[in-house]
Amino acid sequence: MIPRPFEYHAPQSLPEAINLLTEYGDEAKLLAGGHSLLPMMKLRFAQPGHLIDLGKIPGLKGITEVGNEIRIGSMTTENELIWSEVLQRKCPLLVEGARLISDPQVRYMGTIGGDIAHGDPGNDHPALMLALDASFVLQGPSGERVVAAADFFLGTYYTALVPNEILTEIRIPTPDARTGQCYSKLKRKVGDFATAASAVLLRMDGTSVDYVSIALTNLGPVAFKASEAESFLLGKELNEQTIQQACQLTMSACDPVADLRGDIKYKIAMAGVMTDRALRTAHSRATR
Repeated sequence: MIPRPFEYHAPQSLPEAINLLTEYGDEAKLLAGGHSLLPMMKLRFAQPGHLIDLGKIPGLKGITEVGNEIRIGSMTTENELIWSEVLQRKCPLLVEGARLISDPQVRYMGTIGGDIAHGDPGNDHPALMLALDASFVLQGPSGERVVAAADFFLGTYYTALVPNEILTEIRIPTPDARTGQCYSKLKRKVGDFATAASAVLLRMDGTSVDYVSIALTNLGPVAFKASEAESFLLGKELNEQTIQQACQLTMSACDPVADLRGDIKYKIAMAGVMTDRALRTAHSRATR
């Protein structure tokens, strides 16, 4: 199908983009990578009268470490995440997750900010952001505010962004060097969304779990943390029994919908399998 007619805007600055969003209101949509918006426009599920391209705005790309925090511009592509030396050394979970997103063509154009702002529970970055305890810089006419990932994802395709705000930056506390990290994802084929996926950060104190973070993809109306499983594991030895119990607690927190990727029971079972794999792999990568 062909999209409805629209006016294309290519602002050269962030204030210009915010002014356009404010001026055109509900008639405007932001274009980042475009891999979600453009297909929806072709099917006329989305029919904006004005398309605002963020691609020519300086300062929205890049990956830097500032103090004990990693900062990523929202227009940074998946491929740039994969090749970042900072992320490879300090935050390999994000590199691993980006490698599992779609295919190379999409990764060269798709952006981390677009993935997050879309609010799709099937996208990979929401769970990765929750696992990493990230926060997002949102900028609008009233200035800048910072929202924790835990407070950002409110529902399916529904986030804390207000209509005339733009997600400009992602901030991630630099993980402790001893932390093991893993993103375990089940998908039917290359390029597909996850049937189920689990992101884990794990730090050990001897044989006991000193810190653990578990977040899940496509297993509820939003990406979410497996909080009960995290609380259960904290301070315990990581063994067959505790891993099994943590996976059961993770499965009990899931609320997926049936689709072509599987029925509800299958998806919940795979949540347990992916969490099991992620915990074991993160444990093998943790430096005691």
